[in-house]
Amino acid sequence: MRVLLIGANGYLGRFVADRLLADPAVQLTALGRGDDADVRFDLASGSPGALTRFLDAVHPGVVINCAGATRGGARELTRHNTVAVATVCEALRRSGCGARLVQIGCGAEYGPSQPGSSTAEDAVPRPGGPYGVSKLAATELVLGSGLDAVVLRVFSPAGPGTPAGSPLGRLAEAMRRAMQSGDGELKLTGLAAQRDFVDVRDVARAVHAASLSAAQGVINIGSGRAVRLRDAAAVLARVAGYGGALHELDGPPVPLRPSIGHPRADSDHTAHAALAGHGAPVAYPYPDGCGSWQQADVRTARDRLGWRPRINLEESLGDIWMEAACRI
Repeated sequence: MRVLLIGANGYLGRFVADRLLADPAVQLTALGRGDDADVRFDLASGSPGALTRFLDAVHPGVVINCAGATRGGARELTRHNTVAVATVCEALRRSGCGARLVQIGCGAEYGPSQPGSSTAEDAVPRPGGPYGVSKLAATELVLGSGLDAVVLRVFSPAGPGTPAGSPLGRLAEAMRRAMQSGDGELKLTGLAAQRDFVDVRDVARAVHAASLSAAQGVINIGSGRAVRLRDAAAVLARVAGYGGALHELDGPPVPLRPSIGHPRADSDHTAHAALAGHGAPVAYPYPDGCGSWQQADVRTARDRLGWRPRINLEESLGDIWMEAACRI
């Protein structure tokens, strides 16, 4: 099976590429903007006709789109997350390759959820920011394209390669700085928000499964449980061997032995994380516009893809810390 992977050098794309390369039945071609792509092509500015000619030449059986932007203004997000997908869909409609499309969506398309609830695929999307809006528009383009296509709505990916600008990446960097400088106290704020973290390697398994399946429509990819960021911070401290005090400035002290498996649900609407080694904390707002709570209903992924998450959050945090520790 020949697979065309778009965005192979991105955070998710790298792990999807590794997963596909481990399958001897897959012949992988990577398309992207970087010099190390097999084929250089910018979806945000390239024409559907040019992409169609490439598809007809390569004739893939599956196209996987992991490309996109998570940060930037509304115009940039629209170019990279919506216009780019419109180009892919139009090129596939024009091409004679008949390829299946696996599009990577995100949990931010749903927007804020009721604390304590699990969001299923039939929930009405109400994205709370331009990122979620741009990704939802892409999903609607795929669903309305008439193609053999599936959209995987990935919730909060974690694990090796986690971007330093993400909430967990910032936690690890703040802890690294504290340990490097010998600070006995780490001040944290805005850790009441709860997210459904899923390991990036489990996401890659889901993409692989989706490429082999006949499933269409939208499928959630998550762990199926929300975790409070303050609990994740405490587990990260234990994994890192940080013996100092963790203090949340806008809430109770972070416990050193939290129960990650059973987070409490509440109506705290803090939707940002801020970190500082000492002095006044600096706020880092969430870019996803998802409010205080998100938790995926992942039964569809189990039933239609035969997929379940395998890697727990503690292992993901351990890998995040190993990368941060290398900078000490």
